Amino acid sequence: MRALREALWEQGFIELEPPLLVHGPALEANLEPVRAGDGYLHTSPEFALKRALAAGLPRIFAIVPCFRGEEHGAHHGAEFTMLELYLSNANYLDLIDVVEGLVGRAASAVGVAPPSFQRVTVAQLFAGEVPANDDDFYRHWVERIDPALVAPTWVLDYPSRQAALAEIRGPVAERLELYLGGLELGNGFSELGDGEELRARFAESAAQRVRMGREPHPVDEGVIEATSRLPRCAGIAIGMDRLVMALTGAGDIGDVRVPR
Repeated sequence: MRALREALWEQGFIELEPPLLVHGPALEANLEPVRAGDGYLHTSPEFALKRALAAGLPRIFAIVPCFRGEEHGAHHGAEFTMLELYLSNANYLDLIDVVEGLVGRAASAVGVAPPSFQRVTVAQLFAGEVPANDDDFYRHWVERIDPALVAPTWVLDYPSRQAALAEIRGPVAERLELYLGGLELGNGFSELGDGEELRARFAESAAQRVRMGREPHPVDEGVIEATSRLPRCAGIAIGMDRLVMALTGAGDIGDVRVPR
């Protein structure tokens, strides 16, 4: 943590302390928030950090605990630590050098060689035939692609229907994911800058959760308003527990956390 903070401070990033208790916990339909008090424990600091970015802070980050219900297993925990950072005047490809530098500093801090990353698009992973629906996409991904992502890899350009909070360019979302040690560590975007488009994505997420038999996520009006004031920017969230696992060879997320 110290190595990562020092690397970010050297590059002019400002560390923020976002609220953990929020009214709008997530956009993505698959994320299950944890209720607390009069709201929810946040699933990530994304919405709060975007408010700060819209207010004019150009380089920001937070390293915070995050909470997601119904996530348990060797690579998942209901509570975990996340590093999230944002850059103004940048797109998703500008995140690569920043993050590779951070991973290199983290590797040095634990005494291992910094990894060398390759880059590949989703279309290349599917040999140019990306499935047209998400069920087929994820089945193929889980059965064939994900197990083969063992080398340090950036996966770029997801289908536009999987944009989440990313800008869309033609048929693809300007989205990337980071893999190391066979683990998916991070998810980043050229950030969406259209508040009304974000509102439409909240509506689609709500409809999807209803189809799943779930309660829709509350719409976060504050992040919708902030989104329309965002500069051109990019951001990424990185799981710190998984980063430690990947660099040390730990097999279970419980091995890198202080137990309850």
